[in-house]
Amino acid sequence: MSGEIARRPVSRSRPAGRRQHSGRIITVPATMIDRDSRGVFIIAATPFTDDGALDLASTDTLVDFYLDAGVNGMTILGIMGESNKLTPEESRTFAKRVLDRIDGRIPVIVGASGAGIDNMKRSVDSVMEAGAAGVMIAPTPGPAVEDRIINYFGQVCEALGPDVPICFQDFPQTTGVPVSSATILTLTRNHKQIVMLKHEDSPGLAKITAVRSKSGTADTPRMSILCGNGGLYLPQELQRGADGAMTGFAYPEMLVEVVRRHHAGDVDGAEDLFDAYLPILRYEQQLVFGLAARKEVLRRRGAIASARVRAPGPKLSPADHTDIDRLMKRTETKLERLGHGS
Repeated sequence: MSGEIARRPVSRSRPAGRRQHSGRIITVPATMIDRDSRGVFIIAATPFTDDGALDLASTDTLVDFYLDAGVNGMTILGIMGESNKLTPEESRTFAKRVLDRIDGRIPVIVGASGAGIDNMKRSVDSVMEAGAAGVMIAPTPGPAVEDRIINYFGQVCEALGPDVPICFQDFPQTTGVPVSSATILTLTRNHKQIVMLKHEDSPGLAKITAVRSKSGTADTPRMSILCGNGGLYLPQELQRGADGAMTGFAYPEMLVEVVRRHHAGDVDGAEDLFDAYLPILRYEQQLVFGLAARKEVLRRRGAIASARVRAPGPKLSPADHTDIDRLMKRTETKLERLGHGS
């Protein structure tokens, strides 16, 4: 694959454990998400064939691609995963295929947002029994009233039970529901299940500072913070106390290495590497169109067989393909200059 940096090998022999869920003994991953989770939880695309069918063979190659990049975890059935375009049966099939392929080697978070808590519980029970390490839930659309959000998550936590770790997805640009840092801290303080923040507010650096500085205290437990927005602000987010990234950039090895270097104390080296990828990362982060570009880069890198985005969704023009050609080649050249060429 072109444009790669040196990648960490992934352990493929981590033993899975067993625990009880909903009265049944089930296989679980070696690691559930918790308040100290860190690193890169890549948000997986959902592969389709050229005619729009779910592509399970490409699901396998995509999982292997992410594992080979050294990711610490994976998130599926999110917005980037086109979950709103899948039938319930397709969602179950895709989740099971990913979880079977992962086989407990890294934790997998499954998107479970939805207004109907009874339906949510059935879906969550299914994926937890299949080996998920937690679920990601966003506030339901509606008035941005703090009490409403707090009450909703109280009902969610009661319905799902104490053994299901929850990642709170804070993405007001999509949900239309801004959530204050004070409310996030209240939720993680009141509910031991809410262990992680998927931070995607923008601008949002001050929110990271507030959550990091006011959690891990005598009255509020620590909260893991992983950041999205395509990774556009990752170096600054790490400086503010984020534990890593949860986004879907088509060069996951860059995210892994930037986070690794930053945690090792090489802040400038991490940012220098990030800067080499910034033009193509920025291109992938275009609203709506960006998913088609990201899938095309994944296809060119051998991760999936087709770049198909389900309708309604964008299609790349010849000019778009020319852009991607140039961006990938320039990224490769910059990496060679940094000593990271393939």
